[in-house]
Amino acid sequence: MTGRALYFTGDESVAVRERPITDPGPGQVRVRTERSGISPGTELLVYRGDVSSELSTDETIDALDGTFSYPLQYGYAAVGRVTAVGEGVAEDWLDRRVFAFNPHESHFLADPETLVPTTLAPATAVLIPNAEAAANFVMDGRPRFGARVAVFGQGPVGLLTTALLGEFPLSQLVTVDPCGPRRELSRSLGADRAVAPGDLDELSEPVDVAFELSGNPSALDDAIDVTGYAGQVVVGSWYGTKDVSLDLGDAYHRSHIRVRSSQVSRIDPDHADRWDKDRRLDEVRDWLAEADLSALHTHTFDVGRAPEAYRLLDERPEDAVQVTLTYD
Repeated sequence: MTGRALYFTGDESVAVRERPITDPGPGQVRVRTERSGISPGTELLVYRGDVSSELSTDETIDALDGTFSYPLQYGYAAVGRVTAVGEGVAEDWLDRRVFAFNPHESHFLADPETLVPTTLAPATAVLIPNAEAAANFVMDGRPRFGARVAVFGQGPVGLLTTALLGEFPLSQLVTVDPCGPRRELSRSLGADRAVAPGDLDELSEPVDVAFELSGNPSALDDAIDVTGYAGQVVVGSWYGTKDVSLDLGDAYHRSHIRVRSSQVSRIDPDHADRWDKDRRLDEVRDWLAEADLSALHTHTFDVGRAPEAYRLLDERPEDAVQVTLTYD
């Protein structure tokens, strides 16, 4: 039997390769992927070559080893069913639907401890990593009752962050994105206002918390600019090797604005006494089971058409939000 796996092979180049499907070894299971989600933020950095080739892919995810040098497998939102178990693994793992932080491939081997059993439909379950990231951003931002909040960037993770914040008792939730359809979608998920980056002067009052999730370095300057005295800017974007230029002149110097990074791989020490990754994932799955996020899914491609999927996200971002790959 042969399976299919996606490889990033060079700048703006991906390829799908066939390879043998292997049996699980002791302590392993084999998963047949039903669907995997493309992260247009992180994966487009890899696709465009905007990540240092010497950087480790992710030391906290077992399936992502090595560096960002081509060719490489990447991705972290796979949903499938367990089709075989190795020696020492309980038989009740067979036919379980699981989520895995795993690259795009039709079959893979995994330690059961790295898998997240789920009853969510595959199209919903692929949102788990970005929903977890959104939860992490909100936890780090700690918006207070009646706060004014802005979210820059309305890709999948930005929209999920907006949907979470839409359940908070805020006085105003503003979203910022250059794409009109994404702005409209953010309104349906709870935003009070949605503006293009060039219309930020329409905001009548500064915000208390700004989340910069666009992946665009210039948006960080805008996020700082709209944040009020002693406010906070939470930076969830990964800019890769892109240059970031900021205006940190007199206004910033006297503002007491706090700029902090927020990244989902680890729990911030401020929360570690009460939260761990398992607890956060449990809450995320419960929220996804209740929320209607179907509008985020705009395109589905068979993995054999993966080059089309990445070209769509790269060349026409206004036409797509969450793009997924299937493996029939």
